[in-house]
Amino acid sequence: MAENDSVLQAAREWRGQPLALATVVSTWGSAPRPKGSHMLVHADGRFEGSVSGGCVESDILQTAAEVIAGAPFQVKRYGVADDAAWEVGLPCGGEIAVMVQPVSAEGFDPELFDRIAEARDDGRALTVHTDLATGHADLRPIETGEVFANRYDPPRRLIIVGAVQIAQSLAALARTLGIEVVVVDPRARFLTEERFPGVTLDDRWPDEAVAAYRPGPATAVVTLSHDIKIDDPALVAALAADTAYVGALGSRRSHAARRERLAAAGVAPERIDRIDGPVGIDIGAIGPSEIALSVAAAMVRAFHDEPRSR
Repeated sequence: MAENDSVLQAAREWRGQPLALATVVSTWGSAPRPKGSHMLVHADGRFEGSVSGGCVESDILQTAAEVIAGAPFQVKRYGVADDAAWEVGLPCGGEIAVMVQPVSAEGFDPELFDRIAEARDDGRALTVHTDLATGHADLRPIETGEVFANRYDPPRRLIIVGAVQIAQSLAALARTLGIEVVVVDPRARFLTEERFPGVTLDDRWPDEAVAAYRPGPATAVVTLSHDIKIDDPALVAALAADTAYVGALGSRRSHAARRERLAAAGVAPERIDRIDGPVGIDIGAIGPSEIALSVAAAMVRAFHDEPRSR
């Protein structure tokens, strides 16, 4: 998860110092944080990340201090029926279980942080398996007992093709969602840092650029230029990969014409069907900012969809 990036950064900065790692291993109901959420705790009391959005952190900090001092790893459970849960502030109606393990060879080996970071940089998912009887984490599957498998997906990325006004709003919105943004447009005068601050700008031809970023289950590609010479090659490249979300701006009539062009270019019908066109969720959007909101919502929904055959 993107929320764990700060934890990985802290693990690098605090390497070699006494640490404990808290992880949400199960949730029920309106739990404030999803499974796999981390909080890394330093022996001096500093911490990074969150396991409950503030509800149980004070209790977890105390448990982490005990684990750092040599106590066995623990799995702590909080729910509205528990007095302790009310004391630490979990009256939201949900339940969570949080594992606290030492950052050590016996618990969560510090080298695992490096392997996770490397996989994310390579665009690969990586799963860490933890034996809930011993608190030991390993990249190798654990065949017996109760096991928590935490999958670390690569960072989400949005490739916007066409440096138009809607792209400006969409790029800004995606950044607030923790999504890396690339804006692709071979027209240099459209592609400026003043118009697109804080994002990667790529002036290569769209099919080359999209293919170079190796789109996959953590990537969305959205074409906005309204120029078929720019949009169509990008769509061909996006549809050739396991791209999580492919959207194209335009009316139903223009999308029908787009389907014909892509079919003539040799794109299989089942791949063309993956295009969200007209792009975005229908919210009656008016103007660039609202259109960008509808596109962002459709993209996030696609990221959360169960993996499917493409």
